[in-house]
Amino acid sequence: MTAAATGYRPKRTLPLRVEAMRQFRRRRTLVSLGLVIVLPLVLLAAFSIGGPPADADGGSPGLVPLATASGPNFAAFVLFASTGFLLPVVVALYCGDTVASEANWSSLRYLLAAPVPRARLLTGKLVVALGYGAVTVVLLPAVALAAGSAAYGWGDVQLPTGGVMPASDVLWRMTVIAGYAYGSLLVVGAAAFWLSTATDAPLGAVGGAVGLSIVSTILDTVTALGPVRDFLPTHWQYAWTDVLQPEVEWTGMVQGLVVSVSYAVVFVALAFRGFSRKDIVS
Repeated sequence: MTAAATGYRPKRTLPLRVEAMRQFRRRRTLVSLGLVIVLPLVLLAAFSIGGPPADADGGSPGLVPLATASGPNFAAFVLFASTGFLLPVVVALYCGDTVASEANWSSLRYLLAAPVPRARLLTGKLVVALGYGAVTVVLLPAVALAAGSAAYGWGDVQLPTGGVMPASDVLWRMTVIAGYAYGSLLVVGAAAFWLSTATDAPLGAVGGAVGLSIVSTILDTVTALGPVRDFLPTHWQYAWTDVLQPEVEWTGMVQGLVVSVSYAVVFVALAFRGFSRKDIVS
């Protein structure tokens, strides 16, 4: 049995704060955070130039025509517009780039030679990547709420199903909405992370996870699949709109979280299992 080097403590290698700063300095992190800050401002400018948005022909749950009714309405619209593509891409970028980019730069083997235990390396990178994903999902509606309230005022919320939600309920309901939106994205982040451990191409990992989301969304439109659609990763991605009712309906969100977390656990397990046996040459 080989003795460990004097002073070596596996739990002290690659602290989370170090990994957090390493990922924060990457261009994709700064661009992603900047994008979610700028997007609500761009939409406000578009509405001020082109006027209030018109309702899509049955293409939304009523959030589009109510976008300029109040600041909270605008925040809900921004989140609705971002749920299908922007947020999945950003979360996939955080999680899919983290390991594959190290391999692409030929720095992964040097991290392991430090030596950083493989399980600790993956855990640190996954925790930080998911942390930045959470910050992004919270930051987007927060900026939209602040900007929308400045432009359209803070007041009662016009609900898509009719009726009004008191302004006093806005903050806790928006917290639930952001929390669920993040939970539904765990499957995309976990898939990207798994692919990141299996390839040296960051774009391949990100593209694979986003492709999974797109294929799932397409299949979800095939009504002939019947109840099978309930198990698709993206079937419940808009279940947070159930919060925008006089009485919150929790059933869809609970089902959506169960599906998302179940897929995420499987993908993360595959990532750890495959990486623990992988021959690291880059």
